Amino acid sequence: MHALLLVVLASAGAPVLGLPRLDASPAAAPCLAPLQWEGRWVMYDHSTGRNRRASVSYDALKQRIRVLQQNKKHAPCQKFYEYIYLYQSMVMFQIDQKTKDCSKIALTGAWDPFDIPDNSTFEDQYFIGGPGDNVEVQEWSDRKPARQHETWVGVYTLKDCYPVQETYAQNSSVTTSTRFFNLHLGISDPDVFIPPPTCQSARPERMAESDC
Repeated sequence: MHALLLVVLASAGAPVLGLPRLDASPAAAPCLAPLQWEGRWVMYDHSTGRNRRASVSYDALKQRIRVLQQNKKHAPCQKFYEYIYLYQSMVMFQIDQKTKDCSKIALTGAWDPFDIPDNSTFEDQYFIGGPGDNVEVQEWSDRKPARQHETWVGVYTLKDCYPVQETYAQNSSVTTSTRFFNLHLGISDPDVFIPPPTCQSARPERMAESDC
């Protein structure tokens, strides 16, 4: 599971739209999610009402993530960044895609992988899509008997345990919802985790997300 990001999106406790399995029974244990993959995500920040689309490289073996925001030409005031999260070094680099200006910021939260924790609670199993064109998924949460509401809900494919959606909540309000798609195994270019030369003189503060 993953609490990270700024960025880079549905409602706590609400499953992704799909066809429920009437015979769904609690799974014996969570599946094991892939340790390395690349793909895309859309993260919806419920506090700002913004969807953030990005290409993502995820490497749980070395605890690092690279997020390249998708440049949307219909947002003239918006700045677009590349983010490199290096949790073994506990730093994050923010790189302006246009100017290559760079910020280096200390990470305060621990590494939190995109996976299903062993102590998760099985919620449901169902199909996303329609007959002949669907994917079977399982839904898990951090719900516990003494807790009234979940703070995390994760939907993962049944076959290969790819993330489909993760939703986080705080104080009974949804904070972020992230949808994953076009995932494939492996890292095609490990150099994407290496900050550019401009980061050798990086500023210590985060850059603004808009010029307006």
